[in-house]
Amino acid sequence: MPTALPLPPAELQLAALTEANRPRQLPLLTRIAELLSVSPKVTHLIVRGSLASGTADRLSDVDFLVGVHDGALPAFTAALNDLMTVAAGALLPGWRDSIVADLGGIGFVFLVQHEGKMQQVDLYLAPASKIPEIRQKVAGKVLLERPLGTLTASQADAARACVAEHTRRPRSCTELLIEHLVLAVLLHKRIRRGQRFVAYAEWHLLHTATKDLIKTALAPASRFWGWYQLREELALTPIGRACLTDLEAGITSPAVPDATDVEAALDRVLELTERACSNALDGLTDAITAYRTYLELA
Repeated sequence: MPTALPLPPAELQLAALTEANRPRQLPLLTRIAELLSVSPKVTHLIVRGSLASGTADRLSDVDFLVGVHDGALPAFTAALNDLMTVAAGALLPGWRDSIVADLGGIGFVFLVQHEGKMQQVDLYLAPASKIPEIRQKVAGKVLLERPLGTLTASQADAARACVAEHTRRPRSCTELLIEHLVLAVLLHKRIRRGQRFVAYAEWHLLHTATKDLIKTALAPASRFWGWYQLREELALTPIGRACLTDLEAGITSPAVPDATDVEAALDRVLELTERACSNALDGLTDAITAYRTYLELA
């Protein structure tokens, strides 16, 4: 029998948002808010983006700023994937968001199944001590606000170290594959909305992720930065040459993709991953199948 979660706290303020804005994502927003607010270590839940401003469309993501007591941030961050997968229906582990502005925290993007659709949930975790500063920079609707309570210097240091570790840690092949899957969802949104400039930028990010995946798999000790010396380092083996051919197919595709280009890029990166670092797919086969199915139904 699944373990019943405690009831959400009474101070979770959803009524005002519900009254002002009734998007189709509201049931999902409510579910995620209730799930996160169960932890007494969560001090703030602030809805950001179009759901907060009342400009959401059917493609809008659910975007939260989550304040976590500084001392609890490392453990909360470590448990987030399990929480979102088991309790929130995330299809894949969260992508460590490299697009979101640096506000002193850690951004994650989850792809969540909800009412037969795949929805995007963005969670930006920040130490509770930084929330007043962040709120000077970020607009949003406050759903939950709890007092920080006692904060020691060692707890603040632990929070800073946690953010620094997640920001600087090199990404694994599995994480880079998940980055491709998330970027494909973002690109489909941009294409449908006609956001060509943003699509151009995210298309470049996808190609960069492909380059990083190849280097991580085949040249993890590379002495060269970025795109330098790729052919010299990677074209020494048949696998390396095949991967470079895949990368060249990506970078020579149109600068602004259409949906067919994005699907072709997904096919290429999945084949590339199977060829160069098949262990990155361990445990993800069913999740990727579900992901492709939801993408087709979008």
